[in-house]
Amino acid sequence: MASSGPAAEAARRDFRASLELKGHAVENARTSADILERAFDSGALTRTERLDQMLDDLAVALEQDEGQKLGGKSAEAARFILRAISRELDNA
Repeated sequence: MASSGPAAEAARRDFRASLELKGHAVENARTSADILERAFDSGALTRTERLDQMLDDLAVALEQDEGQKLGGKSAEAARFILRAISRELDNA
């Protein structure tokens, strides 16, 4: 059952707003993931297996070696995964 109430709605709204941030897609993706983690930690949203899988996929897309800059395929993968997470949030 999906989380409900003002805190859950605010968490969904904050996450979706983060998808519209200007700036580097990879950094924005990290910000979006942090928003979700805080929402899970606070109990505003319920962690689901599907969301955990998507966040794991996002972490892989955002992995980088020391000094390595991410962009291109990593940025596009992050945008794709974040859109999927946004759709799944209605079930969290």
